Amino acid sequence: MTFHLPWACVIIGCIFVSLGRASNTPDVYPPLWKESPGQFSDYKVEDGKYIINIWHYLERLGTYKILLNKTAKYFEKFAPENEQNILWGLPVHHGWQYRTGRLADPTQRTNCGHESGDYLCISVDSWWADVNYYLSAMPFLAAVDSGIMGISSDNITFLPPSKDQTNFCYNVSSCYSSFPETMKKWNKFYQSYSSSFEDLLKYLWAAHMSSLKVAHKKFGNRLKFYSKQEADFERSWALFVDYLAPPLFPTTLIRTAEFQKGLPTRMLVDGDKAPLVSDFTSFQNTVLLGLNFLHKVHKYTGKRQRNFYVFVNSALENKKLYNGKFGNYYVIQFSRYSLPFLIEGGNFIYNFYSLKQN
Repeated sequence: MTFHLPWACVIIGCIFVSLGRASNTPDVYPPLWKESPGQFSDYKVEDGKYIINIWHYLERLGTYKILLNKTAKYFEKFAPENEQNILWGLPVHHGWQYRTGRLADPTQRTNCGHESGDYLCISVDSWWADVNYYLSAMPFLAAVDSGIMGISSDNITFLPPSKDQTNFCYNVSSCYSSFPETMKKWNKFYQSYSSSFEDLLKYLWAAHMSSLKVAHKKFGNRLKFYSKQEADFERSWALFVDYLAPPLFPTTLIRTAEFQKGLPTRMLVDGDKAPLVSDFTSFQNTVLLGLNFLHKVHKYTGKRQRNFYVFVNSALENKKLYNGKFGNYYVIQFSRYSLPFLIEGGNFIYNFYSLKQN
């Protein structure tokens, strides 16, 4: 059997090519990064506890900034200025969610997160915001519990949202009570800073995927608030992250920022069809088309293709992609089907318009 698809479906290759180039973009930081809290004293204090409104963009972003500041010393051996801190992926992706309007109320019943209203508000009805909660609250509270933040586990409390409060945890004890295995995995990551860079990535991705497993079970009902195109993109994105984890995608500052250049710059609406979205770049259309294709393969087979892989040899001269592991020859494989292509000088050399059965 043969799947017919345009060459643009080779999403993994497109992303690796982007990562192989040096970033010329100074604005790699999340929006309003400088304005966000950078220390615990920037938050409100009540009864000796820091009170954080995790449903406010700047306050949620501030938890990431504090986390990066407190862990910087553990990553200075890999690169200066904390650039190789693999926790950067969390706030950089959260910044993309904010910039593209994905933290706003998708039901349009409130002005939460909308430019015309409370633009710093994070809506509890947003699928993106709710899933991200488990990648902000848990990493932060686990870091507090590990001791690296320098404060007691009893000294931090997150404010609940306006509804659906039981879907979330708000302090160290409640998160451990509700999600012990996930919190343990985040704690293990923080206790492993003497490990190699690759081992740190293993611990990080194990914790990351554990958080997502919990979140995805809870918030599937949020997808009904979106256009079909956006809901499909959310499903495809959730699936794609499963494939980023096994090869240990390095979620450092520059690599994550470069990676996100391929993501949509706004919410998807009816009529958006990759690769023909007129206000998206060719790279963004390519990535969106590839994500859609990946989701279709998943639907066709009825399961995630755990033997999906990207095989690479013949590294680009003086450039090693993807943390030094990949070069310029790729074979993308889904189960028995593979799509080989070659990249030379940053350009695709492709001879296959269909997946070939092995």
